[in-house]
Amino acid sequence: MHCLDCHTHGTTSTAVGVCHGCGAAVCDTHARVTVRSVRRGPMLGGPDEAQARTVRCPKCAVVEAA
Repeated sequence: MHCLDCHTHGTTSTAVGVCHGCGAAVCDTHARVTVRSVRRGPMLGGPDEAQARTVRCPKCAVVEAA
């Protein structure tokens, strides 16, 4: 699979991930990785919080940051 943004610019790069927002394939140059907190475990008795990564394309990363 190839990066959608690179394809739009007339180049070809191998994708390393898929955007969580729109599903576009992204290469290591265009991937925007953020960290978010995820709650897991039982809701009663205090769930544990863990850190998870989210991959987004540049366009979805701008929308998410706004």
